[in-house]
Amino acid sequence: MVEPWIIITIAAAFFQNLRSALQKHLKGRLSTTGAGYSRFIYALPVAAAYLGLLLWAGDHPLPAANARFLWFCLFGGICQILFTVCLLWMFSFQSFAVGTTFSKLEVIMVAVLGAILLGDYLNAWAVLAIVISSLGVVALSLGQNRLTLRGMLDGVLRRPTLIGLVCAAWLGGSVVFYRGASLALGHDDFVVSAALTLFVSLAIQTLLMGGYLVLREPGELGRVLRHWRWAGAAGLAGALASICWFTAFTIQNASFVRAVGQVELVFTFVATTVFFREKVSTAEVAGIVLVCGGIILLVLYG
Repeated sequence: MVEPWIIITIAAAFFQNLRSALQKHLKGRLSTTGAGYSRFIYALPVAAAYLGLLLWAGDHPLPAANARFLWFCLFGGICQILFTVCLLWMFSFQSFAVGTTFSKLEVIMVAVLGAILLGDYLNAWAVLAIVISSLGVVALSLGQNRLTLRGMLDGVLRRPTLIGLVCAAWLGGSVVFYRGASLALGHDDFVVSAALTLFVSLAIQTLLMGGYLVLREPGELGRVLRHWRWAGAAGLAGALASICWFTAFTIQNASFVRAVGQVELVFTFVATTVFFREKVSTAEVAGIVLVCGGIILLVLYG
């Protein structure tokens, strides 16, 4: 029998893929930061309604927030914002392809930070599965960016590569802090814990990024509100993805969740080859095989 967290993670990957597709329609209408902000401001009311529905339907009291929970939500929210900022900065360099490849290694960062901050344990099979799937992600990225292994090695010490690693660290940190926040509540119902963590984190991110837009990009907040149809659709898909991610993080080791969540790359690969009939390289095929192999190994023996 398939464990619930696996099904929830696959659903999260699907909705995240959908959100990314919807955000493409905002290109040219909103700035990159504005498009990113739409995922927070329009997801917040969905998260609030979801939390309220859970509390009403289950007749549960609202979990009591504590200092550890609030700090973890704050750190998680900031890490996710810094990840976005670093990613945008990396794209400003001409040779950002190698950096992009290294930015996709957040699963390894999640495993390391989870062990340090939360004491999450990984057995040897889980470590092997994460390494295999991460190699698959690197191979897939090399193929998509038309990079050779030599080209990647030549760019290892360049600034975009270091920024890519920092991106992976920020994203990994956000995942671990969100899991830590949910666990810090000590609530019996993991679904409610995940829902409250999501709502508080989104509220923090909406305030922080909203303040940034007002100060640094005057008028952009108004454009985010004017394009509410596509932005709202992207926010809804993002909220559904986050609900699934946060629930899965609460149930299972975050590195397991992010590793299985790489099935999103498989969704994209299938769409590219089946629906858009684009040619794929040998490296991309090898990458998908490694990602799938790592996921299967993790599910069976992790």
